[in-house]
Amino acid sequence: MSLATAELRRLTKRRFVRWLVAGTMAVMVAIAAGFFLSNEKVGPRQIAEAKVAAEREYQDTVRQAEQERRNCELAPGTNGYPADCTQLTPPQPQDFPLDWYLPSSFVFKSDFGAVITTFAAIFVLLGFVVGASYVGAEWSSGSMMNLLLWRPRRLQVLATKLGVLLGAMTALSAVVAVLWTLTFVVIARLRGTTDGMTAGGWRSTALTEVRAIVLILLGAAIGFGLASLGRHTAVALGVAAGVVVVLQFGLYLVLSNADVPYSEIWLLPVWAFAWMSKEVKLENYNSCNYSGVNGCVPDSLTLTWPMAGALWAVIFIVIVGAAMWTMRNRDVA
Repeated sequence: MSLATAELRRLTKRRFVRWLVAGTMAVMVAIAAGFFLSNEKVGPRQIAEAKVAAEREYQDTVRQAEQERRNCELAPGTNGYPADCTQLTPPQPQDFPLDWYLPSSFVFKSDFGAVITTFAAIFVLLGFVVGASYVGAEWSSGSMMNLLLWRPRRLQVLATKLGVLLGAMTALSAVVAVLWTLTFVVIARLRGTTDGMTAGGWRSTALTEVRAIVLILLGAAIGFGLASLGRHTAVALGVAAGVVVVLQFGLYLVLSNADVPYSEIWLLPVWAFAWMSKEVKLENYNSCNYSGVNGCVPDSLTLTWPMAGALWAVIFIVIVGAAMWTMRNRDVA
């Protein structure tokens, strides 16, 4: 049996991994069910009911405005009323757009992007924990040392484990991404609409899902690398918690209180969102570029997906490279 085959069996037979994947699938099903139950297909009945609701609220508001005008005329300039009661203008029908009164409906073209991001976030966490526990358990149980007795090529062993992990996560993520997309196509057809989805729109959706899978693999590789460096699953989880709590939100809080421009740039989730949504625009509201047309416009900084990709590539190289270097040079006993 080859090393890769043995490692794949070792990964897929672990009960922790199986239960973690099953729990993740349950969460995904619950999310899909929530979308299905909370949305409704808009038809003639819903439009008619929305028109009635909008007209009813408009008439109620007109009566309230008329009462406010009479109160103002009894005591102009007091109780918060203006001295000139004609300044109290009644509402207009266009102030009550029909969309406000329509039930929530899942529009695939505009809503599925956020759903892909949700899928990516859940599976990045799954990949990180699976990657960390996969190699961390090997180190803490002594299995890694036993394996190296008959496979003394350290780098080959660690690289094979990483390759098997990434291959398994690629297959799982790709299958779930396809099922996830088909599920929400059905939800859109039954509880919304797929109108506006052209061939270009479907290509864009597919590319976004590819970026999601790349981000998931990155999460798995980082978890694997950190656990290999610390030789324990808890090390990877502790580093992740420290980065999130201390270096992310703690540093962001300090920088934002100090009015440092674009302090959000230090938050890794912002870079993940830039990778998924192609770009994120940050604005410095402490600046003002005055324009006679647009007024005061703040300075802005746009983070693009190639910039985010470069950052994630550096993180991957540093962590996985460090894990490989320590595997080669440290005592494994």
